[in-house]
This record gives sequence, structure tokens and C-alpha cells, in this order.
Amino acid sequence: MDHRFAAAAMLALCLSLPAPVAGQSPPSGTFTPPPGCTGFLTVQSRGCRVSNHYRCEADPPGHQWRADFDAEGIFFVSRTDREAQWVESYDMFPTVRQTLDPDPEDPASFSGLLETGIDTFAFGLSEDTGARTRVTGFDKLTGRSVTVDGVTLQETEFDFTETDDRGNVLRRARGNEYIHPDWRLFFAGPSEWDSGSGPVPVDGSPRLFIFPGEPGFFATEPIFECDAILSVLPGKGLTRVRN
Repeated sequence: MDHRFAAAAMLALCLSLPAPVAGQSPPSGTFTPPPGCTGFLTVQSRGCRVSNHYRCEADPPGHQWRADFDAEGIFFVSRTDREAQWVESYDMFPTVRQTLDPDPEDPASFSGLLETGIDTFAFGLSEDTGARTRVTGFDKLTGRSVTVDGVTLQETEFDFTETDDRGNVLRRARGNEYIHPDWRLFFAGPSEWDSGSGPVPVDGSPRLFIFPGEPGFFATEPIFECDAILSVLPGKGLTRVRN
């Protein structure tokens, strides 16, 4: 899952981040990852989002971070493992940390998706506020691929539901995303998100892939569809739960 993004606009510039993600956005408009971390990819996407991907020496092998920015600054930071499982994330303003609960009922598996064409998942998430939720769903390869800015991606179909600890549905989403098998990353695609007010179409598909040394690498300013996005976003927090 590109878990995932969909919303969160109208946020102020980053004031400060928790210690594990203390990179900040200097006036130059570039993101500086925390000490001991190295950037490897910037993705400019539809829906007024730019994502900066980096890895940190102190993390277990295969773990990687992503920092998301909209037109008003940083709004979301997440860490995933080699299987694209949610490990932890930070929503901004106010800062809320969310982590994967131990011993998932059905762990997400990027390897399983590649090997069998489908991966189901069921796991719990806990916030430092005390809130707990449960996520169930699937990712499935469609057999189609797309090439974006010279990068070939495999298309997936996804469906997931998130409930609170009493079983009340908080949000549902379904649609398509994209994966890069070697990078072990999901990227958003055209989808529908429903947080209780009816489905809202969202498309955060990648438009540009920028690598170290190229102009725009680790930029903090999104460049696609920023004029129209603020009036239609369904609200802060509509994020899928991996990558």
C-alpha cells in the first residue's frame, strides 16, 4: 500500500519532529534527513505532494523512511520495513506517533505479493494518544504495468478497512497503486477514500522520479495540482498504513 497518503492539507511549516525523524526544511527548500541517514529518492506526485525517501544506518536492514510535504510544509513521516509493513509514522500538527502492534494476525508481505500476486493483511496500530485501530485488507497485482518518467512500475489493486477498538469503521479505501519490486516501495494511484461521509476520489500517482544529484532532489515544494487540491481533500489523517 502507499499507505498511505491521501490527505492532509492546510498544515503550517514544520516546527519540529520527534528525534528519530528530526530532519527539517531549511529556507533553501530542500529537506535535510537526520544525522546518519541518506536520501535516495524524491517523488513528485499528483495531488500536491512531494515525498523524500531516505535510509538510516541505525535502523534494521531493509527499513526506509518517507517524509511527505504539501504546499504548506511537512505533514507526514513514516518508516516501513523490508516487507513494506508499517513500523511507525508521525502525523504533524499536532504530532501523533503511530506504531505497528506486535505479532500481527496476518502480517503484510511484499515478498508474498511478488511471489503469489496477492497479499492479505490484518494487523493492529497504536497511537501515543492511547488510540488503537485494526486494519484488514489486501493488495493484488493486476498484471499491468506503467512507465512514469522512465521508471517501470507494476500496478496493484487494493482494498482496506480500518476500525477502532470497538469495531466501528473509521475509514475504507479501494483503488489502484503501483509498486517497484527492487525498491520495495508502494506509490499511490487513483483510489476512493471514505471516512464516513461517502467515497472521495483521490489520485496521488507519481509524476517525476528524482535521484541524488539531479535538480529537485529532496525538494520540499510539490509542483503538481496544488492550485486545486485544498478544496477537495477529505481531511487530515487519511493515510494508508504502509509506505
